[in-house]
Amino acid sequence: MQAEVKWVEEFKFLGQSQSGHAVVMDGNGGATAPSPMEMVLMAAGGCSSVDVVDGLKEAGEKVTACTAKLSTERRETAPRIFTKVNIHFEVSGEALDAEVVAKVAADSLEKYCSVCLMLGQGVEMTHSWEII
Repeated sequence: MQAEVKWVEEFKFLGQSQSGHAVVMDGNGGATAPSPMEMVLMAAGGCSSVDVVDGLKEAGEKVTACTAKLSTERRETAPRIFTKVNIHFEVSGEALDAEVVAKVAADSLEKYCSVCLMLGQGVEMTHSWEII
């Protein structure tokens, strides 16, 4: 996998993915676009959500919605890395089995989500979930 990030102006950057997609990032605290750290957080939410939805479907659950709400703690001084990340999954569907939801959410962070597993090498990663 490859990517390229080009400086546009001021603190704006354009990221280009190998698959041909582009995203603007703002290094000025996210004033005009997501900041690079917000992109990392959204990547963790996207990657883990794929695992949760896929895991529920594979288990025969009738999932109709999944929202990952992420919260973090960061170091006060540079580098301002995440020290803690929590992902709270809100899932909806027909008669979802709470044990299955709990298992697929935990499995995502512990076994499958590439982004969370990378972050987990230096960040306390936790999760919670609820059926809506």
